[in-house]
Amino acid sequence: MKKIVFAAACTLFAVFTSVAHAQPVARDGVLTGAGGRTVYTFDKDQPGKSNCSGGCLAAWPAFIAKPEAVAKGEFGLIDAGGGNRQWTVNGKPLYYYVGDTQSGDRKGDGQGGVWHVVKP
Repeated sequence: MKKIVFAAACTLFAVFTSVAHAQPVARDGVLTGAGGRTVYTFDKDQPGKSNCSGGCLAAWPAFIAKPEAVAKGEFGLIDAGGGNRQWTVNGKPLYYYVGDTQSGDRKGDGQGGVWHVVKP
């Protein structure tokens, strides 16, 4: 069972990190990315720097920006490695949660006491 869950998480990670997304937008009281997927912040990050890697990124894929994306206002961009840039809000890197399988899901909110939806 653990192998199946891990394989599914790896597949979702590959899908989310290989697709670049438009700037975050407010929807239903939270910030969302592509397809209305909820985005999150991680308390262990530092302003302008992600501290999520390896297994963390498998469960919490970075919200990758399109190559032509431009930082504006509260939305910024940081280096996500591999030539990619990750969206930030007020300096905090943004992520998706693999447990959110449908638009509008917020299953990652409060996970481990360190993951939070972003309210505009």
